[in-house]
Amino acid sequence: MGKNLVIIPTYNEKENIEAIIKAILELPRVFEILIIDDGSPDGTGKIVKNLQKTHTDILHMIEREGKQGLGTAYIAGFKWAITNNYEYIFEMDADFSHDPNDLIHLHDACLNQNADLAIGSRYISGVNVVNWPMGRVLMSYFASVYVRFITGMKIMDTTAGFKCYRRQVLETIKLDKIKLKGYAFQIEMKFTTWKYGFKIVEVPIIFTDRKQGASKMSGGIFNEAVWGVIKMKISSYFKQFEV
Repeated sequence: MGKNLVIIPTYNEKENIEAIIKAILELPRVFEILIIDDGSPDGTGKIVKNLQKTHTDILHMIEREGKQGLGTAYIAGFKWAITNNYEYIFEMDADFSHDPNDLIHLHDACLNQNADLAIGSRYISGVNVVNWPMGRVLMSYFASVYVRFITGMKIMDTTAGFKCYRRQVLETIKLDKIKLKGYAFQIEMKFTTWKYGFKIVEVPIIFTDRKQGASKMSGGIFNEAVWGVIKMKISSYFKQFEV
């Protein structure tokens, strides 16, 4: 069946990190975990190192100097996963906005529906977001509408960050050519996967806003998404997407 790896980037997640790791390790399937910590000053990395003492073979960590961005964290994790022969590679937040139990459903989409990319989708069956202010819900929803309009993708939740990739996708995508580094990184990865012709399946999830710790969202993130998507679409006309 192949090994599973859940990649979780962290920056100041001491309130959540131990609980999310334990919740994943208690699932009825084996999901190994790779934490990518950007030098969290709150001691997130120390908590992970302590947990590694009792979960030596299943809990891994890459420590980086300072905040280097979500996209670079995931790319570092993808390369590590490929080098270490994982078949199914997951992206997940540390703050319980993504339900660990839904890892099973994303995995099943790859196993049973032959998905190359399974997306935990907030918008495939209505708007399934809990504890977000209405302004943020509307901004997120219409961001996906905008991305669909510009790119032509038929994906309902284009900015989703809860996903499962089959290894072949990450081996095919030229990871060093991915330009967008913030949350728009999620859009570019989906767009590139789609352009290569891989099968994408959206799995309905309920997204719950974090209860512990501080959100990492900012206005700059949305600026990158707006202009980055246009540049991404234009540059795609000059690229070859052949597996």
